[in-house]
Amino acid sequence: MTATEPIREQKNLQNLANYFLENKKHRDYALFVLAIHTTLRISDLLHLQWNDVYDPLQHHFYPHLTVIEKKTKKAKTIALNPCVIDALRLYYPYRRGNYIFASRKKTNGPISRQQAWRIMTTAYKELNIHAKIACHGLRKTWGYHAWTKEAISPVVIMDIYNHTDYNVTKRYLGIAQDDLDQAYLSMKFLE
Repeated sequence: MTATEPIREQKNLQNLANYFLENKKHRDYALFVLAIHTTLRISDLLHLQWNDVYDPLQHHFYPHLTVIEKKTKKAKTIALNPCVIDALRLYYPYRRGNYIFASRKKTNGPISRQQAWRIMTTAYKELNIHAKIACHGLRKTWGYHAWTKEAISPVVIMDIYNHTDYNVTKRYLGIAQDDLDQAYLSMKFLE
């Protein structure tokens, strides 16, 4: 089994977002946005319910999401940035049942991991994106861009992913020689 990769190119991220929006796939757009912004595994994302992110009495979205990760059994609190809130707000009028990513086939349940995979791979194929990308690659995307574009400390990234070793995080995010080359080439101290 080959490892999935993060989506490295910003244009591919934007093209995927546009694909879901232009095709009025509000649920799928929200899934994509939450996957790349929260670092949650697909199994945790799919089980999110509206009451995890929205207060119906106050009619507003919460600034944070707290989940107990299925794999690690650890509590994780995630700040919901404006992109996530906007995607949820766009999708909210179309919601079906308690689950955010509700199945159209199940009475009150989320889509399956396989369906999430089909949604994403169909979009990749439609947009001609060629890479070892799957739903888990969306989780890696945040860390890759945090590390390479935003210069967020590797210690913070390791903590977010619950990694205890720097090399595990580096390998997980697919930091390659071309990323290291770019770091060297971008630093100019003299005119």
